[in-house]
Amino acid sequence: MKILGIVGDESGGVADRLANQLGKRGRVAVVTSSSVSTDSTRSANGFDSPNSSHSTTVELGENGWCARGGNRSLSDVLDELAPENDYAVVSGFPAADIPTVSLDDTDFAGETLVATDADGLDVEAVCDALAAVEEYETLESLVERAKRSPNAERSGAIATFTGRVRAKDSDDDTPTESLEFEIYDGVAQTKLNTIRDELETRDGVFTVLLHHRTGVIEYGEDIVFVVVLAGHREEAFRTVEDGINRLKAEVPIFKKEVTTDEQFWVHER
Repeated sequence: MKILGIVGDESGGVADRLANQLGKRGRVAVVTSSSVSTDSTRSANGFDSPNSSHSTTVELGENGWCARGGNRSLSDVLDELAPENDYAVVSGFPAADIPTVSLDDTDFAGETLVATDADGLDVEAVCDALAAVEEYETLESLVERAKRSPNAERSGAIATFTGRVRAKDSDDDTPTESLEFEIYDGVAQTKLNTIRDELETRDGVFTVLLHHRTGVIEYGEDIVFVVVLAGHREEAFRTVEDGINRLKAEVPIFKKEVTTDEQFWVHER
C-alpha cells in the first residue's frame, strides 16, 4: 500500500481530489484526523454518539460501514488497511513520518512529495510521483498478496517469518530502544529480487515475498517479513528459513542501534 499524507488548511478537500484520482488506479482508503473533519461529516458517520462501554463500535449499513474506537494510533489503522488497499490518503497528521503534500508551507515531519497550494495542486502529477514511494507492508498485507497468486489453488501451505526489535539478548544487556535501518539504494532491491526469483524456481514453491522496513523502528515493532506460498509445508518452511538467512547475508542493509546508554552503527563494531 502506498501512503500519501496531506497537511494544510484545505487538506480535507485536497484529500478527496487525490482519493478520486487514485481510485482510478486501485483501491483507496482515506484516513482523516478529527481536527480536519467537519461536524456534519462526523455526525453523518455516527461518530457523535459513542458508547463508552465499547472499545470499538462498528456501524454497518447499505452504503458501507464506519467505526469508532479508543486507543488507536495512525500506525494501527494503517496496519489494518494495508491488506485490502492499494493506497491510503492520510489527511491532517503533520507529525507522521510519511511522504506528504504540504499546502501553504505547513510544517510536517515526513518527506516532502509536493509543496504547493490547494489551487495550484496538480493531482495527476502527485499520483504519478507516488509510484516511487516505498510500499507500506505488514505481514497481513503480504499474506493477502500471496493468496492472490495465480497458483493459489495448488497451494496447501503459507509459511511466514517476522523479525522484530528485541530489547536484549540476556538479562545483563543494555536495553535497546530502537534500531534504524538504511538500504543501499537500487542494489538492495536487486538483491531481494534475485533471492525471490531463485527461491521461486524450487519445486512446489509458488510465491516468495520479502520485505525489510527502513528508518527508525522502535523496540517491539516488526522489522522484516518473509512469506512463502507453497504446495506443502515442508517446502514452505524450508524456503522461509533460506529466505531470511539469504536476506541477512546478501542484502546490503545497514543497522544503527540505539540503547539506553549509546548509539552506534553495527557494521562499525
